[in-house]
Amino acid sequence: MAAALWGGVLPLLASLFLLAPPPAAAASLTEITGFGNNPSNLRMYEYVPDSVAARPAVLVAVHYCTGSGPAFHSGTEFASLADRYGFIIIYPSATRSGACFDVSSPQALRHDGGSDPVGIVSMVRYAQQRHNADPNRVYVTGASSGGMMTNVLLGDYPDVFAAGAAFMGVPFGCFATTDGSGWNSACANGTITRTPQAWGDLVRGAYPGYQGARPRMQLWHGTEDATLRYPNFGEEIKQWTNVLGVSQTPARTDRPQPTWTRTRYGATGDQAPVEAISVQGTGHSLPVSGMAARAITFFGLDAR
Repeated sequence: MAAALWGGVLPLLASLFLLAPPPAAAASLTEITGFGNNPSNLRMYEYVPDSVAARPAVLVAVHYCTGSGPAFHSGTEFASLADRYGFIIIYPSATRSGACFDVSSPQALRHDGGSDPVGIVSMVRYAQQRHNADPNRVYVTGASSGGMMTNVLLGDYPDVFAAGAAFMGVPFGCFATTDGSGWNSACANGTITRTPQAWGDLVRGAYPGYQGARPRMQLWHGTEDATLRYPNFGEEIKQWTNVLGVSQTPARTDRPQPTWTRTRYGATGDQAPVEAISVQGTGHSLPVSGMAARAITFFGLDAR
């Protein structure tokens, strides 16, 4: 009896399976070539979630030295958040020796000056055209070299980016060199200090004549960072509060997690002009679990 029953059911199940559409392929990271002006030969990787929004936001996620776009994609939580909220992610890859981004040359530190920032903005414009992305919702985040590039892109292209989240970065212009070197030991060691006005002038000088809105900034740093030392965190706060015209006195201080001290400047809400999170006892190892989600909230991307 049972054999007869299964003998009738199995052909039916087989026929239904043949009629059913194949399961949708999961979204995957895709390399894009020929995306536009790219003076330093960066590579572009793009992640478009299956549930991409009709007019999606764009997040540029910039890797650390020795890293790559694919490594930053697989090693951070941003892609899973894109799956949830429908935004597109661009992962640039540096191709020079050491795989660091150029945050130090005179070309990199001015609007349309050349080098890596020009290539990254070409990636953004390509994604906007290809996916009907919202030009008012373009964001950038990055770790270490990518955190420094986050500062650079917000300084060079305030007309492109609405906000940034820099993990373990340094202020815009801090890493500047004129001898062709890509490394600035004084900045890395946290020994360069300037007034808020002087730091702000460096940002304003990157795009002379620009009078539009300035992007908001979220900053993250571990207190025990031995690579890009912790004093850089305070210098970044000085810079971006000056650029955004808000007080250096926090409007709110709290502890979202036991080792995090969060200060907000210019407002108390989730999208304050400047938000800074100091991570007690942590070295050069950000972001870790939960930090990407906090950056997405700061950008306002955690709602469709």
